[in-house]
Amino acid sequence: MAAKRIDILGLPVDDVDMDTAVERIAGFIQSETMHQVVTADASMVVTASMDSEFLTVAKAAAMVTSDGAGILWASRKLGLGIQNKCSGVDLAERLVAESVKRGWRIFFFGAAPGVAALAATEMQKRHPGCNVIGTRDGFFDPSAAATVATEIAISKPDIVLVALGIPKQEKWIAAHGNLTGAKVCIGVGGTLDVFSGTVQRAPVWMQKRGLEWFYRLTSDPRQLRNRINKQKLLPKFVGMVLKASR
Repeated sequence: MAAKRIDILGLPVDDVDMDTAVERIAGFIQSETMHQVVTADASMVVTASMDSEFLTVAKAAAMVTSDGAGILWASRKLGLGIQNKCSGVDLAERLVAESVKRGWRIFFFGAAPGVAALAATEMQKRHPGCNVIGTRDGFFDPSAAATVATEIAISKPDIVLVALGIPKQEKWIAAHGNLTGAKVCIGVGGTLDVFSGTVQRAPVWMQKRGLEWFYRLTSDPRQLRNRINKQKLLPKFVGMVLKASR
């Protein structure tokens, strides 16, 4: 299923809505190879401008969705026409829900010890019968990265949701995702924290206004340092967009 791919300051983004993204993933699952899906937010645009390895990974991805108000704002400011938002957390939950009827085998990989397992338990409550077939935390020695992928393969997943943070998760998928045996690997950032209830999502009105980042920044003291570091990229992102729009 074709989708318009648009360049946002060097980072490719596919203008896909949620339904289109899910159906493209359904097609990937029927294929013979692993497909990487990237969910791009504003911080990722800045990261791509500073990290050539990450940019190469993003450009090679089978699909890059628009994750966040920042991408839509940049698109409007630059006249690029991206209309659809498809965030990592929403896409991940939709896939979990779809697994009930489609039988997709989903593996949760990443976050702190115990979080992925708790996320799986909570998803079973919200989507009874969902097919989360395994979990693993994101703590491992870099030298064991390939070994972790082969351990995940034992569960025979169709989809691996990888929550290691940007850009580690995208680089891990590009290097080792094929070893998992999955047909789809998606970097989902803090999604497992949200699924587990460790981090609460913002109220719907804040989500609609693009303020979810602010809610997380102020409501989770344990993640405050990481959030602050990520938010430091936002002024640079705004500056990049404004400069390009002149």
